[in-house]
Amino acid sequence: MNQEERLEYLVKQFAEDSVQYRDLEIPKDTEGRRRLLRSLMNIRMPKILPPKVLEVQDEYLQERSREKGVAAISDIPAAADLGSTHPFSERLSIWQGDITRLAADAIVNAANSQMLGCFVPMHNCIDNCIHTYAGVQLRYECERQMRALRAKYGQDYEQPTAVPILTDAYNLPAMKIIHIAGPIVSGKLTEKLEKDLADCYANTLDLCLKNGLRSVAFCCISTGVFSFPNRRAAQIAVKSVTQWLTEHPDAMDRVIFNVFKDEDRYYYEQELYQAAGRLPGND
Repeated sequence: MNQEERLEYLVKQFAEDSVQYRDLEIPKDTEGRRRLLRSLMNIRMPKILPPKVLEVQDEYLQERSREKGVAAISDIPAAADLGSTHPFSERLSIWQGDITRLAADAIVNAANSQMLGCFVPMHNCIDNCIHTYAGVQLRYECERQMRALRAKYGQDYEQPTAVPILTDAYNLPAMKIIHIAGPIVSGKLTEKLEKDLADCYANTLDLCLKNGLRSVAFCCISTGVFSFPNRRAAQIAVKSVTQWLTEHPDAMDRVIFNVFKDEDRYYYEQELYQAAGRLPGND
């Protein structure tokens, strides 16, 4: 099959699988089919796909990954290359772009306490994007891990804030995904919320150390719908990672702060380059 044939096949298979939408009219244009496929993947409950459908899904998503372009760690400049005097500038980077393109040992997913991904069709949160382009195996693995935890701790168990879980990355270029639920800010920012966010970074790095993962890309945890102030989140992220690297100086080859918005890029640049008295590109 070529990519268009895979897309057509998958839309029909996922629509048939959904029951509720099996009679849905399938768009004739490529973009319409892509949007429908993603939507059907987003709403699908965790369960195994038939082997043939899974094979075609994997081929389709891996080709989509090649189309988007894979970003290798070696292609991302370290902060030291751009003039940072941060003590770990050779091991830290800021990268603005789609985290699903990164070929890191691990990427970090800003999850919720259910750990099953975003079920809202076409939602642009990082949780939705990661689950979409990893493939439906990811939700199934997350559900399997949560089922085991519920068997241990009770049927009402939800993943606590700042306690990460590790999964395979399936069709993403990364090796692993670390899923973590950050703190939710619903009113005044408190010391407890700030500590919870700092723990997200430290606990994730602890998990990397335990599993031999030497490069990790952090998203901007909790700054979206969880409403953590962006500037303060960047300050806490850099401080927490710096403290961890001080305690484990040889544990990581690269820690990437992955940002999507210009606002977040600016805040991270302030933290990594302010000691040098300038921002990258402002010579």
